Amino acid sequence: MIKVVVVDDHEIVRKGVIAYLKTEPGLEIVGEASNGMQGAKVVRETDPDVVLMDLIMENGTGIEATREIMGSNPSCKVIILTSYYDDEQVFPALEAGAYSYMLKTSSADEIAAAIKKAADGEPVIEPKVASKMMTSFRPSEAKPHEQLTERELEVLMCIGDGLTNQEISEQLYIGIKTVKTHVSNILSKLEVHDRTQAAVYAHKNGLFQK
Repeated sequence: MIKVVVVDDHEIVRKGVIAYLKTEPGLEIVGEASNGMQGAKVVRETDPDVVLMDLIMENGTGIEATREIMGSNPSCKVIILTSYYDDEQVFPALEAGAYSYMLKTSSADEIAAAIKKAADGEPVIEPKVASKMMTSFRPSEAKPHEQLTERELEVLMCIGDGLTNQEISEQLYIGIKTVKTHVSNILSKLEVHDRTQAAVYAHKNGLFQK
């Protein structure tokens, strides 16, 4: 039997979920709680296999409770069951140790299935949440100026200040030919045609504020 604890501050929701899960073969409800602090206490007392955890509750959020449960019952699988899937909730919950993340729009059958999968070592992540995670971890497209070397950035700053190649050479203590090479590389990397466009690019991207 898979021992389950349900934590939710909405009594109707909590009782409804429990009533359904009691009809599911292989599941045993060993405790319930209406807030995070109480939930963590019930988990310590009952040592369940899986916890259904709401997120936004008084007297201890689901994130705080999950963190405490993972500290005292690391083998327990916490399934977040909530209406929220914004960054402020999803990532802190997963960082706290949540095993699965589901929304309350899930059907009773889906919740029961998630509990059984969690007990078998298979996490379930709501598609909307999974999509958000993938977007967050996808590397952002690099901007052209990020390809510039430190010296090229210095030359670009000089260009933005309106300095000529000779003045840049004197200010940075580098040869005139070296300056011309840097300028050519800058125009190529920024994909601009002349020094004026390079200076405009630098101003638009706030490089002079760094």
